[in-house]
Amino acid sequence: MIPLDGPGVSIADVVAVARDDEQVTLTDAALARMAAARDIVERLAEGAPVYGITTGFGSLATVSIPPERRRALQVALVRSHAAGMGDPVEREVVRAMVFLRARTLALGYSGARPIVAQGMVDLLNAGITPVVPEYGSLGASGDLAPLAHGALALLGEGEVDHAGVRRSAAEALHDAGIAPIELAEKEGLAVTNGTDAILGMLCLAVDDGRRLLAQADLIAGMTIEGLLATDAPFAADLQALRPQPGQAVSAANLRAVLADSPIVASHAHDGDHRVQDAYSIRCTPSVHGAARDTLDHVRSVTENELAAAIDNPMVLPDGRVASCGNFHGAPLGFAADFLAIALAEVGAIAERRIDRMLDRHRSHGLPPFLADEVGVDSGLMIGHYTAAAMASENKRLAAPASVDSLPTSAMQEDHVSMAWHAARKLRKVVDNVRRILAVEYVCAARAIELRAPLEPAPATAAALDALRHVVPGVGPDRYLAPELAATEQLLIDDAPGSALRGLGVELE
Repeated sequence: MIPLDGPGVSIADVVAVARDDEQVTLTDAALARMAAARDIVERLAEGAPVYGITTGFGSLATVSIPPERRRALQVALVRSHAAGMGDPVEREVVRAMVFLRARTLALGYSGARPIVAQGMVDLLNAGITPVVPEYGSLGASGDLAPLAHGALALLGEGEVDHAGVRRSAAEALHDAGIAPIELAEKEGLAVTNGTDAILGMLCLAVDDGRRLLAQADLIAGMTIEGLLATDAPFAADLQALRPQPGQAVSAANLRAVLADSPIVASHAHDGDHRVQDAYSIRCTPSVHGAARDTLDHVRSVTENELAAAIDNPMVLPDGRVASCGNFHGAPLGFAADFLAIALAEVGAIAERRIDRMLDRHRSHGLPPFLADEVGVDSGLMIGHYTAAAMASENKRLAAPASVDSLPTSAMQEDHVSMAWHAARKLRKVVDNVRRILAVEYVCAARAIELRAPLEPAPATAAALDALRHVVPGVGPDRYLAPELAATEQLLIDDAPGSALRGLGVELE
């Protein structure tokens, strides 16, 4: 059970709710803050015009709304803004969005009644996930359309996913014993004005990125063994000459996974004619490390946003209701674009290592394409094509979305962040990199086995054994796609990381 207080929400909390269906409860402090802010809104509703409480929205902010129509205004806002199109976004993204919107309300700066945040928590705990179409957000005023689709479920309208079945929100709420909410003044704004879906996707990407970078180091270590390459460039004293923190971590990981490797030791002093390895081997810590430093920056931006109150207008403890631009997604859009660039390069250098293993002219004695019966078998040739296709797609996806903008709302919203698009393409990059690493994992494992009777390091041997539980080794050509899919799932489950931890090896 995660206590939702508003402050203090972590990336791990978001991941637990989004992916692991962790239950949530609002703290007494959060309920008290929301009640205090609500008192301010209700007092102001009786006085001078206040944006979004007694007036219309956006370019209609000059239109005064009579008291008897103010609640209808909030419902109309949600219905009209639920204008998305396309396939539904992933369940984990929507759960993260709902949780994070409840987090902002719990901070007590939005003026929504506690019942609204409680309704969001009830949806999460009942496993009811609003159906949110992919297109509709420009990242300012935050995720208007996605959040509106999420808010519809609170009203008992729209569609939801409940226990894997798409059905009407009214039916799902009824079956779960949850009463629909009737929105009051300011609450339509409070449930739609935020960057919560973008932030949720960034939280998930940070969690994925941390795991992917450790896996990239491990799999690169396996490739180094498979290619009879050297670990000499990863020495701590050499790495210290370039004090980039991520590079130091990646090099330390490579030293850990290659420790006590008979394969590496076998050619350390045997007159190997190669003076130095290719960049895709020798420069692995530089590339993986730069991605780590980028991830650290993105994590910092994400954690700052997790401490932020995102709404407009904001209800302040001194009684003011003040307009602001906190809903603009630029900080998150820049971070998502930057991380997409960095992770795309992790996939790009992995693709180059794959190619080197499969090319008999550069693989230092391995059979062409790691095939069993050369000429009859194609081996892992087309697995490389698949990895190359995804590496190429990542180059397109790495083009920043956050430099784009299209004015909307009759030029009131004349600069938007496109952060939603940045986060959506980041998710694709993450998936592609994981799949590229899965192909490298399969190739490196086969290359190591072809070096027998030489043995790999204890750590890489454990990773190879984890793979062999689901994917067989060298042999005649067979249906390859299921093996690559199974390897991808191993990386999702972090089976190789678990195997290393069983040896006491923990990669950062």
